[in-house]
Amino acid sequence: MKRKYLNYSAAILLISIAGFVSCKKSFLELQPAGQSLESNYYSNSAEAFSGLVAAYDPLVTETGGLDNTYSGPLGPLNSASDDCFAGGGGNSDVPQWQNWNTYTLTPASGPQGGFWGNNFRGVSRANIILSKLPNVPGLSDADKKRYTAEARFLRGHYYFDLVRLFKNVPLFTAPLSPDEVYNQPQATSDAVYAQIESDLNAAIADLPTTVAASENGRATKPAAIALLGKVLLYEKKWTAAATQFALVNGTPGSAGPFNHKLLTNFGAIFSPENKFNSESIFEIVHTGSQSYSWNNWNQFKSNVYVQMVGARGYNGPVYWGGWGFNPITTQLVTAMKGDPRYGYTIVNMDSLAKVTKSNYENSYQGTGYHIQKFAPLLKYKAATGTTELNFPNDYIEIRLADTYLMEAEALVQGGGDVSRASALLNAVRARVGLATVPATLDNIYNERRLELATEGHRWFDLVRTGRAATALSFKGFKTGVHEILPIPLNELSNTKLVQNPGY
Repeated sequence: MKRKYLNYSAAILLISIAGFVSCKKSFLELQPAGQSLESNYYSNSAEAFSGLVAAYDPLVTETGGLDNTYSGPLGPLNSASDDCFAGGGGNSDVPQWQNWNTYTLTPASGPQGGFWGNNFRGVSRANIILSKLPNVPGLSDADKKRYTAEARFLRGHYYFDLVRLFKNVPLFTAPLSPDEVYNQPQATSDAVYAQIESDLNAAIADLPTTVAASENGRATKPAAIALLGKVLLYEKKWTAAATQFALVNGTPGSAGPFNHKLLTNFGAIFSPENKFNSESIFEIVHTGSQSYSWNNWNQFKSNVYVQMVGARGYNGPVYWGGWGFNPITTQLVTAMKGDPRYGYTIVNMDSLAKVTKSNYENSYQGTGYHIQKFAPLLKYKAATGTTELNFPNDYIEIRLADTYLMEAEALVQGGGDVSRASALLNAVRARVGLATVPATLDNIYNERRLELATEGHRWFDLVRTGRAATALSFKGFKTGVHEILPIPLNELSNTKLVQNPGY
């Protein structure tokens, strides 16, 4: 780990907390405006809240990480899967995505710097706020309890990403001095998972069931329950996972205990006009109203991925344009042909160009097919700022169809209620007018691919179910190596960290 970053993680450098204030339009719509010494901060309830918002901030960070590049999760995850190629302008355009797309990862080249840096920044900020909350003057007991629950949810969330992506990571549960950080070995994955479970169970007890519209984006009880269910699924604790998901899902096809319900219109799930809809369980907030320009690098809270995936050089009436990243593979196109979700997931740019008399440039590895779920539609073009840096599309990280299918999988894997597994699976299919199918693992896995395509789940699903080597052989995936990322090269100097096998 680079010394500068570790000092930051240990919270002895200046941190931009004073500017992380709640703005009018969104809980996470930030206006960075100055710095404060961490040692002099947390002197009142407002500063405690700002520290909590700082702990949320890495969730919506689009640029930065250890390598100061574009670091949102969807681009690299889609590039690594069989849903998409890396694309862009050539084989050196955003090399971090290209290297994962072709499985030519090395400790010095790949997306690991972004994932490692952002998630450990989140861990650090969660640890800082947790250490400060007990002694903040004027902070009510209710707020202290809620902020603590949110910080533990966030720490669990960040570590879940880290253990899935790297497996072998150091486990920090309190702010440490630089010397202590440098002497930390990697924990076992079992120990990390145990800490994640502990954090989420503690969070569930004290998180609110719902939040006001002005607080959208903050953690809730159902979000923590669903995330715990997902953690247990990855640990193959099938019965426990199914139990957690059932608490959120309720009766398949009906409004659940927390009033989550499948939308009748599949396409409406992803519309910026329909944020925090009934299907959304945990949603990452983005804003298009902060007039960002290239001078705001490392501050973007908009969804830059929207611009990334638009057709390169597009000129026509439907989309703003784009940079041509993550073109859809022919494998996904073939899998989705005839499925009612196809048109909401994939756009055939060649056909659209003919109909609308528009044009575009084929991107590197282009297939003529592009992502529709996050497409840069003209109607969402920002009125101010640099257009490509100000799209407002949120990312629903956990939604109800996802938890339905995860519960169905857990039930089948654990020998549970197959009739309930069938009801969950077929509720997802019925929403788009598809006939029922038996609740087999193959059918559940296939449904996950079609329902959740390009939403960042596919690579994780392939790895955790042991299907990656077959599905990703055309990209160069190597069993025993590519199930996890390498530890970033510059994190190994002067530490006790050991590189992951095969790298």
